[in-house]
Formats: sequence, structure tokens, C-alpha cells
Amino acid sequence: RQFVTEERWEKFEEIINYRTKHLTFVVENIFQSHNASAVIRSCDCFGIQDLHVIETKNKYVQDKKIALGAGKWVNMYSHNDFENGTVKCLNHLKSKGYKIVATTPHKDDFTCDTLPIDEPIAVVFGTEKLGITQEVSDNADYFMKIPMLGFTESLNISVAAAITAQNLSRRIIQSGVDWKLSETEKNETLYQWLTSSIKSSDLIVDKYHKEIASTNSSKT
Repeated sequence: RQFVTEERWEKFEEIINYRTKHLTFVVENIFQSHNASAVIRSCDCFGIQDLHVIETKNKYVQDKKIALGAGKWVNMYSHNDFENGTVKCLNHLKSKGYKIVATTPHKDDFTCDTLPIDEPIAVVFGTEKLGITQEVSDNADYFMKIPMLGFTESLNISVAAAITAQNLSRRIIQSGVDWKLSETEKNETLYQWLTSSIKSSDLIVDKYHKEIASTNSSKT
């Protein structure tokens, strides 16, 4: 903490109180870097701490000009098993208590305003052209769409992710569910943010651990 300004630390403390893992995003095989980067920005802007990336066909590449450093503040988890990375990712999230929400314009289950939010939810976005895969559809607990009033049936994934993030995060914050990070999760996240903000943080951490080890050895 002594390596960042007081103003910076206060900003961290303010933002951490709006971070959540109750809502997480999953992106499946996005192949356009500007869309991938825009999703990261939306997660950061609306307090979504975890982003799961399925890379069974396309590698997830950030466009730094669009992400604007948002990747430093969001935890990204890669699922790149070529054979069944999608199913493994969804099963992992289900084992953590998440309900899988598949985004598609072709089903009428829920919208951002009606989707159940009492349990943790993982919202899955498919590829730019084809949408979600059959594996996502088969493993989904809910389907969600953004209602359209025009001739075009779907939005660009970066726009859809931003709208979804804003609406669901607002609803979750205003609800009575326990959506905030635990104290342990807060501390872990703050540590990650600090190390991302400090130059040569790995050297500082290494020095700290050596000092601790030296102190402990001198006591024995």
C-alpha cells in the first residue's frame, strides 16, 4: 500500500465495494479483437470481476486501444481445451453455483429486466456471426434476449455485453441478494490491483517474502 498514493488507494477502496462475482460473463470464441476488448471494458465499468474466455476455435486477443487497461482490473480465465472447452467451462461454473444464461435472439425466456438474479448467474455470449454453440444451448439454465424494435435481429456483441452488464449490475445492486465480494475476495483483488499498478512489483513482493523468511528463521 505504501507504494501507491493515498488518492489511488482511496479509489481502490471505493471501487472494490462495487465489485461482484454474483454476475460473471463468458465469451465463446470471439475472433475480433476490438469486440473482445470492449467486453473487458464493460466488465470493469459495471463491476463484473470475473470474465471467462472460451478459446476452442479462436484465441482471445485484446486491442489495447479499446481495452484502455481494463484487463488489469478484471480476472480473466481461459478455457482452451479444443475438444470440450465449452462444456468444461460451463460445468466448472455450475459447480460454483452459477446458473448458465445463454444469450440468443431466437428464444423468448427472459430479458435483462426479467431474468432471475437471486442465484449467481453466468451470461454467455457467442461468436459475432453464429452466436452461441449447441453446447451452450444444451447446458443453459436460462435463455435471455435484448428485445429489438427494428429490422435487425441482433446487436454487435460488444454492444450487447455493455447493455447486459449495465442492466443486470444495476438490478443486482438494488436487490437484496448478497452480491458483494467476501473480505477474502476483496483482499485478493486489492492485492492484484496493487501489483498491477506498481512498477517492478514482482521484485518488491520477492523482497518482502525474503524478509519474512529471514525474520522467521532468526526466531527459530
